[in-house]
Amino acid sequence: MKYIFIYGWVFISFLSCVEEINFVTDEEDFESALVVEATLTDEAIKQQIILSRTYKFEADGPSPETGAQVSVIADGETIQFTETQPGIYTSNTIFIAEPNVNYQLKIMTSSGKKYESDTTQLTQDTQIDNLYYQRITNDLGEDGVAIYVDSFDPTSQSKFYRYTYEETYKIVAPFYKNSNLIVTGNVFPDCNVALVGRDENVKTCYKTDFSSEIILTTTTDLQEDRVSGFLVRFLNKNNFIISHRYSILVKQYVQQPDAYLFYAKLKEIAAQGSNLFSQIQPGFLNGNLHAENNNQEKVIGFFEVSSVSNARLFFNFSDVFPNQELPPYVINCIPFSPQIIVPGLGGTGSCGELITSLENNTITYWEENASPEEGEGPYWVVPRVCGDCTVLGETQVPDFWID
Repeated sequence: MKYIFIYGWVFISFLSCVEEINFVTDEEDFESALVVEATLTDEAIKQQIILSRTYKFEADGPSPETGAQVSVIADGETIQFTETQPGIYTSNTIFIAEPNVNYQLKIMTSSGKKYESDTTQLTQDTQIDNLYYQRITNDLGEDGVAIYVDSFDPTSQSKFYRYTYEETYKIVAPFYKNSNLIVTGNVFPDCNVALVGRDENVKTCYKTDFSSEIILTTTTDLQEDRVSGFLVRFLNKNNFIISHRYSILVKQYVQQPDAYLFYAKLKEIAAQGSNLFSQIQPGFLNGNLHAENNNQEKVIGFFEVSSVSNARLFFNFSDVFPNQELPPYVINCIPFSPQIIVPGLGGTGSCGELITSLENNTITYWEENASPEEGEGPYWVVPRVCGDCTVLGETQVPDFWID
C-alpha cells in the first residue's frame, strides 16, 4: 500500500512492500490514513493539534481532516479543542501541561470514527543553558556560521531532545528609491507614465522561516545528561538571509524515549525518501495512536507532552565576517530601460514593455535614463524584488526585534 504525507514539513513515502513507485496511485492500493501532529507543552499558550490525511503520489498535498471533535483528557478532566483553520484544532483556553498528570488525546472524525492515544506525561523540565554562534568550516569545506546549543539536566532524567527553530532576518532592497513609476495611459498612442513619491518605505523588511528538518540528540551514551556544543543550524557564508541582521529562536523539547524513537525513525525514513524514485521503501511507522474498535486501521503520528525551553540570539553579518562582501542578493539586479512606446509602420505602434511591466507590478524605478539609446526608454528600472522588499517579507518590525 502507498502513503505519502507531510509530518513536520517533511515529505515521506510509505510502502508496505518492495516494488517500483508508480506515478499514478492505483485506487485499489490506496488507503487513506489519519495523520496526527500533536505536541502539548508546558508553555502558557493555546495548544494546537493538526489533523490531515495521507494522499496519493500524484496529489498536490495532504488534505486537512475537517469537522473532527478533538479533546485531551487530563486525569479525568476534558480539555476541548476547536477547529480554527481547516485541519488545525486549537484549545479553547490557554493551559500548561503539568507534571505527573496523565494526558490522552481523543479524536472523533466527522464520519464518526474514533481514535485515541496512549496516556503520557510531561517530561523533565530542562532549560537551554547557552545558545551561541561561531564561524566554522563544515565537513563539506563550506565557510559559514554555526548555531550551537548547550543544556544540562543534573537529575539525568531528560536524555532525549528534539529541536526546532524560527529564524527571522532583515531584508534590505539594494535598489530602493523613494519614488516609483505609475501608468497614466495604457492605450496607444496615449502611453504615458509618471514619477511619483512612494506611499510607504519598502526598503527594509523582515521574514520569518521555520525549520523543516528533524533535529534530534540523546545523551544516553554519555556519563552525564549534558548537551554540549550541539549543532542546530549551519548557514553558509553566501546565504542571503544573513546579509544584514539575523535572529534565531531555538526550542528544545525534552522527549519520552518512545517519542524520540518515533522521530528518529521518521528522520531515517525521510533521509531514505529524499529521492521519491528510490527503491528503499520502509514499512508503516507505528506511533502511540490507534483507532478504537479497529486494530487494523492505521494512524500516523505521535501524541507527546514535552517540556520546552526557548532561547534567542542575534548577529549581524559583519559580526561574523568583518570587512567581507555581503552575500549575493536573491537575484542579480541588472537595470534595464524598456520602451514606453513600440513604434510601428505608418504611424502605428503599441504601448511598450515599460507600460505592461508596471501594470503587472514586476518592475520598480531606479533612475532616469538621461541619454536613451535606440530601443531604450527614458527610465532605468529593475525587477521589483530589487527595489521593493515586500516581495520577500513584511515591513512590520517584529515585536522581539533588537537592532
